[in-house]
Amino acid sequence: MSLLRVVGRPLLASMFVAGGVNSVRSPKDVASIAEPVVRPITERVPVLPDSTEQVVRLSGGVQVAAGLLLGMGRLPRLSALALAATLVPTTLAGHRYWEAQDASDRAQQRIHFLKNLSMLGGLLIAADDTGGAPSLLWRGRHTARDLRREAGLVRRTVRATACPAAAVGGVRAKLPV
Repeated sequence: MSLLRVVGRPLLASMFVAGGVNSVRSPKDVASIAEPVVRPITERVPVLPDSTEQVVRLSGGVQVAAGLLLGMGRLPRLSALALAATLVPTTLAGHRYWEAQDASDRAQQRIHFLKNLSMLGGLLIAADDTGGAPSLLWRGRHTARDLRREAGLVRRTVRATACPAAAVGGVRAKLPV
Protein backbone atom coordinates (compact mmCIF):
# COMPACT_ATOMS: atom_id res chain seq x y z
CA MET A 1 0.00 0.00 0.00
CA SER A 2 1.32 3.42 -0.88
CA LEU A 3 2.37 5.95 1.74
CA LEU A 4 -0.33 8.34 0.53
CA ARG A 5 -3.04 5.79 1.25
CA VAL A 6 -1.55 4.88 4.64
CA VAL A 7 -1.57 8.55 5.69
CA GLY A 8 -4.58 9.83 3.72
CA ARG A 9 -7.21 7.33 4.77
CA PRO A 10 -6.89 7.93 8.53
CA LEU A 11 -6.84 11.68 7.95
CA LEU A 12 -10.03 11.48 5.92
CA ALA A 13 -11.65 9.15 8.45
CA SER A 14 -10.74 11.17 11.56
CA MET A 15 -13.49 13.75 11.10
CA PHE A 16 -16.13 11.03 10.82
CA VAL A 17 -14.94 9.10 13.87
CA ALA A 18 -14.94 12.26 16.01
CA GLY A 19 -18.32 13.46 14.71
CA GLY A 20 -19.82 9.98 14.95
CA VAL A 21 -18.75 9.59 18.58
CA ASN A 22 -20.42 12.92 19.39
CA SER A 23 -23.62 11.83 17.62
CA VAL A 24 -23.70 8.49 19.45
CA ARG A 25 -23.02 10.03 22.86
CA SER A 26 -25.37 12.99 22.66
CA PRO A 27 -27.84 12.78 19.77
CA LYS A 28 -30.07 15.38 21.44
CA ASP A 29 -27.56 18.10 20.54
CA VAL A 30 -28.22 17.71 16.81
CA ALA A 31 -31.66 16.08 16.71
CA SER A 32 -33.49 19.38 16.37
CA ILE A 33 -31.23 20.46 13.50
CA ALA A 34 -31.53 17.07 11.80
CA GLU A 35 -35.32 16.86 12.09
CA PRO A 36 -36.19 18.56 8.74
CA VAL A 37 -33.95 16.14 6.84
CA VAL A 38 -34.52 12.99 8.91
CA ARG A 39 -38.32 13.11 8.84
CA PRO A 40 -38.71 12.75 5.02
CA ILE A 41 -36.06 10.01 4.97
CA THR A 42 -37.73 7.96 7.70
CA GLU A 43 -41.07 8.26 5.89
CA ARG A 44 -39.55 6.74 2.74
CA VAL A 45 -37.30 4.15 4.42
CA PRO A 46 -39.45 2.08 6.78
CA VAL A 47 -36.51 0.16 8.36
CA LEU A 48 -35.17 3.33 9.99
CA PRO A 49 -36.29 4.18 13.52
CA ASP A 50 -39.07 6.77 13.92
CA SER A 51 -37.17 8.78 16.51
CA THR A 52 -34.84 11.44 15.10
CA GLU A 53 -32.46 10.87 18.01
CA GLN A 54 -32.21 7.18 17.16
CA VAL A 55 -31.52 7.97 13.48
CA VAL A 56 -28.81 10.44 14.53
CA ARG A 57 -27.32 7.81 16.84
CA LEU A 58 -27.47 5.20 14.07
CA SER A 59 -25.79 7.57 11.62
CA GLY A 60 -23.11 8.31 14.19
CA GLY A 61 -22.53 4.59 14.75
CA VAL A 62 -22.13 4.05 11.02
CA GLN A 63 -19.69 6.96 10.88
CA VAL A 64 -17.60 5.56 13.75
CA ALA A 65 -17.51 2.02 12.37
CA ALA A 66 -16.90 3.00 8.75
CA GLY A 67 -14.39 5.67 9.79
CA LEU A 68 -12.38 3.17 11.81
CA LEU A 69 -12.47 0.65 8.98
CA LEU A 70 -11.40 3.28 6.44
CA GLY A 71 -8.65 4.55 8.72
CA MET A 72 -7.28 1.03 9.18
CA GLY A 73 -7.53 0.27 5.48
CA ARG A 74 -10.09 -2.52 5.99
CA LEU A 75 -12.88 -2.60 3.41
CA PRO A 76 -11.89 0.92 2.37
CA ARG A 77 -14.16 1.16 -0.66
CA LEU A 78 -17.27 0.01 1.20
CA SER A 79 -16.37 2.17 4.20
CA ALA A 80 -15.96 5.24 2.01
CA LEU A 81 -19.37 4.63 0.42
CA ALA A 82 -20.99 4.22 3.84
CA LEU A 83 -19.42 7.48 5.02
CA ALA A 84 -20.55 9.24 1.85
CA ALA A 85 -24.09 7.99 2.42
CA THR A 86 -24.13 9.46 5.93
CA LEU A 87 -22.42 12.69 4.89
CA VAL A 88 -25.11 13.82 2.45
CA PRO A 89 -28.00 14.08 4.96
CA THR A 90 -25.61 15.38 7.62
CA THR A 91 -24.55 18.20 5.32
CA LEU A 92 -28.09 19.01 4.25
CA ALA A 93 -29.27 19.09 7.84
CA GLY A 94 -26.39 20.85 9.51
CA HIS A 95 -25.21 23.42 7.02
CA ARG A 96 -28.25 25.02 5.43
CA TYR A 97 -26.47 28.26 4.65
CA TRP A 98 -29.23 29.39 2.31
CA GLU A 99 -31.57 29.67 5.30
CA ALA A 100 -29.20 31.66 7.55
CA GLN A 101 -30.30 35.23 8.24
CA ASP A 102 -27.03 36.65 9.58
CA ALA A 103 -24.34 37.32 6.95
CA SER A 104 -21.48 36.02 9.08
CA ASP A 105 -23.46 32.89 10.01
CA ARG A 106 -24.31 32.37 6.34
CA ALA A 107 -20.61 32.65 5.42
CA GLN A 108 -19.61 30.13 8.12
CA GLN A 109 -22.32 27.68 7.10
CA ARG A 110 -21.31 28.00 3.43
CA ILE A 111 -17.70 27.22 4.36
CA HIS A 112 -18.81 24.12 6.29
CA PHE A 113 -21.12 23.09 3.45
CA LEU A 114 -18.29 23.35 0.92
CA LYS A 115 -15.92 21.54 3.29
CA ASN A 116 -18.38 18.67 3.47
CA LEU A 117 -18.69 18.66 -0.32
CA SER A 118 -14.90 18.42 -0.51
CA MET A 119 -14.92 15.51 1.93
CA LEU A 120 -17.65 13.87 -0.15
CA GLY A 121 -15.39 14.18 -3.19
CA GLY A 122 -12.53 12.58 -1.26
CA LEU A 123 -14.79 9.75 -0.16
CA LEU A 124 -15.96 9.13 -3.72
CA ILE A 125 -12.34 8.99 -4.87
CA ALA A 126 -11.55 6.59 -2.00
CA ALA A 127 -14.56 4.46 -2.94
CA ASP A 128 -13.22 4.15 -6.47
CA ASP A 129 -9.61 3.51 -5.40
CA THR A 130 -8.62 -0.10 -5.89
CA GLY A 131 -5.27 0.34 -4.17
CA GLY A 132 -3.36 -0.52 -7.31
CA ALA A 133 -5.10 -3.87 -7.62
CA PRO A 134 -7.59 -4.42 -10.41
CA SER A 135 -11.24 -4.21 -9.45
CA LEU A 136 -13.51 -7.23 -9.53
CA LEU A 137 -15.23 -5.85 -12.62
CA TRP A 138 -11.90 -5.47 -14.45
CA ARG A 139 -10.79 -8.96 -13.41
CA GLY A 140 -14.10 -10.45 -14.51
CA ARG A 141 -13.96 -8.77 -17.92
CA HIS A 142 -10.38 -9.83 -18.52
CA THR A 143 -11.04 -13.39 -17.35
CA ALA A 144 -13.99 -13.62 -19.74
CA ARG A 145 -11.84 -12.25 -22.57
CA ASP A 146 -9.08 -14.75 -21.79
CA LEU A 147 -11.59 -17.60 -21.69
CA ARG A 148 -12.98 -16.58 -25.09
CA ARG A 149 -9.47 -16.46 -26.51
CA GLU A 150 -8.65 -19.90 -25.05
CA ALA A 151 -11.91 -21.36 -26.40
CA GLY A 152 -11.04 -20.05 -29.86
CA LEU A 153 -7.59 -21.59 -29.60
CA VAL A 154 -9.08 -24.95 -28.60
CA ARG A 155 -11.58 -24.70 -31.46
CA ARG A 156 -8.81 -24.06 -33.99
CA THR A 157 -6.70 -26.87 -32.54
CA VAL A 158 -9.59 -29.34 -32.77
CA ARG A 159 -10.31 -28.33 -36.37
CA ALA A 160 -6.65 -28.58 -37.30
CA THR A 161 -6.28 -32.08 -35.85
CA ALA A 162 -9.77 -33.43 -36.59
CA CYS A 163 -9.53 -33.19 -40.40
CA PRO A 164 -6.24 -35.13 -40.72
CA ALA A 165 -7.44 -37.65 -38.15
CA ALA A 166 -10.66 -38.21 -40.08
CA ALA A 167 -8.69 -38.68 -43.29
CA VAL A 168 -6.41 -41.22 -41.63
CA GLY A 169 -9.43 -43.02 -40.17
CA GLY A 170 -11.03 -43.17 -43.63
CA VAL A 171 -7.85 -44.64 -45.16
CA ARG A 172 -7.55 -47.14 -42.35
CA ALA A 173 -11.15 -48.26 -42.86
CA LYS A 174 -10.37 -49.14 -46.49
CA LEU A 175 -7.31 -51.25 -45.60
CA PRO A 176 -7.81 -54.98 -45.22
CA VAL A 177 -7.43 -56.20 -41.71
